[in-house]
Amino acid sequence: MSDPFGSGSYQAYADRPAEVPEGASNIRAVPRISVQCFCLDDRTMRAIESASEDRRMQKAHVKVHQGGLPAAIEHYAQAPTPNLIVLEAGEDRQRLVDELDQLAEYCDAGTKVIVIGQINDVSLYRELMAKGISEYLVAPIDLFQFIAAIGELYGEPGAEPLGRTIAFFGVKGGCGASTIAHNCAWALARNYRNEVTVADLDLPFGTAGLDYNQDPLQGVFEAVSSPERLDETYLDRIMAKCSEHLTLLAAPATLERAYDFSESAFDGLMDVMRAATPTIVLDVPHCWNGWTRQILTHADDIVVVAEPDLANLRNAKNVIDSLRQLRPNDAPPHLVLNRTNMAKRPEIKPEEFATALGLKAQLSIPFDPQLFGTAANNGQMIAEVDAKHPVADMFGELATLVSGRSDVNKVKRTALKGLLSKLTRRSA
Repeated sequence: MSDPFGSGSYQAYADRPAEVPEGASNIRAVPRISVQCFCLDDRTMRAIESASEDRRMQKAHVKVHQGGLPAAIEHYAQAPTPNLIVLEAGEDRQRLVDELDQLAEYCDAGTKVIVIGQINDVSLYRELMAKGISEYLVAPIDLFQFIAAIGELYGEPGAEPLGRTIAFFGVKGGCGASTIAHNCAWALARNYRNEVTVADLDLPFGTAGLDYNQDPLQGVFEAVSSPERLDETYLDRIMAKCSEHLTLLAAPATLERAYDFSESAFDGLMDVMRAATPTIVLDVPHCWNGWTRQILTHADDIVVVAEPDLANLRNAKNVIDSLRQLRPNDAPPHLVLNRTNMAKRPEIKPEEFATALGLKAQLSIPFDPQLFGTAANNGQMIAEVDAKHPVADMFGELATLVSGRSDVNKVKRTALKGLLSKLTRRSA
């Protein structure tokens, strides 16, 4: 395989800095993704560690392990897969293919895979590409080759946007959609160790800053008010870091101005976020206007939150019917019923509520004022207050549902080509 600059003379990054090849300034920056690498050779490990410190990799979250493919198989038997796995293999061709088949039993369909191997053979390259492997690099590699491979993988012409948007919408004010959105986003970031950005779109009254115990000076309003400045660099500057894998684009939550926006005002922000972050959770306010309808129309997935009473049922019916018209070729929204089993309150049974909408209630979250009140007052998530509480498990289940991933401890996959069919395929 030739290197991305056509020089054909890469030198392994060993005890001295790699020479800067011609064209290095044109290497694409790597977006905000999680990368886990399993190396065999010390030179490969040093090259990847050096690459992780490069300015073009500053958004990525990189972890380097030893042990190559066998270590990866053992690791992912008990852990979810990240956005990108980098695997170093030895000189045994058949063993490489067999071990990739074993890894596929635990690998999610959305995960991309780069293999670093010792065999410089075009037939092997074609075989791996046919199986859905994203890229094959011949060792030894240097930091520039490594960064270029990832940058091209996530920025090649015609590639789908990196990010997947999940919109949370409450059918009635105060039904708890924001709390559910924030806890689900936290569970996505913690359980899958992939990068998640929460955008609090309730500009006058948003609570994400309070829930995550953050008080950023800038956020969503600045992003949509300065479309000429909006790019990944500007977005990075105005986002708040909530945890290792979770960032927040906060609402100003003030009434100093009116927040009147055109129908397409948020389109640029959505495009920039999708280009930079794998998972975007949109906390959409309870209102129905041009821009909220636009966001719900174009979201990749929607979670509708309601309480089990008549007003919520009426509103939910109107929302679901409208979304079916706006999104005729998409799957129906996920329905979450919140504050169920409230003492002395007459309720519509979850099954009856869902049946009236032609949906299935994915979750029914019981009313627990002590648990939710403590979390809200402390600026914590439910799992931080009580990780063993059944509600914390519910948010984990919801995170699994909206992520499109499987539980690695329950579902095993058996064919690399079928399981990694969504990987980016590149012809030899």
